[in-house]
Amino acid sequence: MFQLLVAGGLTGTLLFSSCHPQASPTAALNASMMNNTQYENLDTATFGTGCFWCTEAVFQELKGVHKVTSGYSGGHVKNPTYEQVCAKTTGHAEVIQMVYDPAVISFDELLEVFWKVHDPTTPNQQGADIGPQYRSAIFYHNDAQKTLAEKYKKELDASGAFAKKIVTEISPLKNFYAAEDYHQKFYNNNPSNGYCSYVIKPKLDKFTKVFKDKLRKS
Repeated sequence: MFQLLVAGGLTGTLLFSSCHPQASPTAALNASMMNNTQYENLDTATFGTGCFWCTEAVFQELKGVHKVTSGYSGGHVKNPTYEQVCAKTTGHAEVIQMVYDPAVISFDELLEVFWKVHDPTTPNQQGADIGPQYRSAIFYHNDAQKTLAEKYKKELDASGAFAKKIVTEISPLKNFYAAEDYHQKFYNNNPSNGYCSYVIKPKLDKFTKVFKDKLRKS
């Protein structure tokens, strides 16, 4: 069981414009990363913790995580665009889908990071980012992931680690659509962007201090 590291955690109210600055998409939408043989013997996890730029920036730093793709999941519109998701009519959440090596980092450890790096008690909101696309979500790929996610959610609620009840959605993965190319590795490619400087970097700095033993080597 992971340690309850939530009190005094990484989240907080970060005032910044909701919905990200626009850029010209160079769309490359696909359904899954797991059809490639290079990912055999690895596993996949799909999490939503608000803005996928933030989520990607955090999880790509973990040892054992081989690939992180920002995208959309949980809705009813096929191949949605960023603009459609921002319009709040698709049902999709902004998520990241990661391919990881369970021999290096377990799903339990990914859940520990998940609960720590965002506020799972705010419905459809993370800081100033408001809307159903920013909801807290775990889209599980198998029964084992479902069992662990539900177990830890229940235990965290019972522990009183959060002042409010956890509202994280735990649902089976039914779809995943990779976001437009310009969203991928956004923090790495746009370090001077205002959202990256004022929202992502402070969160990432705190994350690297708390989880320094789980970080990949530079």
